[in-house]
Amino acid sequence: MAIGLEDKKQIVSEVNEAANSALSAVLADYRGVNVDDMTVLRKSARDNRVYLRVVRNTLLKRAVVDTEFECIQEALVGPTILALSQEDPGAAARVLKDFAKENEDFEIRALSVGGKLLDANQIDVLAKLPSLDQARAMLMSVMLAPVTKLTQTLNEVPSKVTRAVAAVRDQKQDAA
Repeated sequence: MAIGLEDKKQIVSEVNEAANSALSAVLADYRGVNVDDMTVLRKSARDNRVYLRVVRNTLLKRAVVDTEFECIQEALVGPTILALSQEDPGAAARVLKDFAKENEDFEIRALSVGGKLLDANQIDVLAKLPSLDQARAMLMSVMLAPVTKLTQTLNEVPSKVTRAVAAVRDQKQDAA
């Protein structure tokens, strides 16, 4: 079905706006994936705040011009689905990687972070990045560790004194 010029401009504009605010991009080939599975993928993307769009390669090439994802142009071959992580750099990689595990027809083609095009085998590196909440929790545990250790050390002093007094008492009772 042919798309009119105005519709094409709108698609390019929408994808460009999403790409400008995205942290990472993942491209995949969706050939052979049925409609029900694609619906599951779209729902998972929405739940994880991932922008997911099937876009013609010619329109996608225009949409990523002057963005940090301009490097993905060389990976645009065949049917392409684009996933952009809006809040968490690893979200799109996790969503597509999990989907690819369940659907052997779905093939991750390339990914981009920080203006660099990465090979599809780097998906694990990006998918294992902690989410924002996980990163905050890790940071807080690192910040709390010295305070926790200090508190434990200060609590050991009265405990040692109590144990020493109890040992002396037990010694005197045994002597008597």
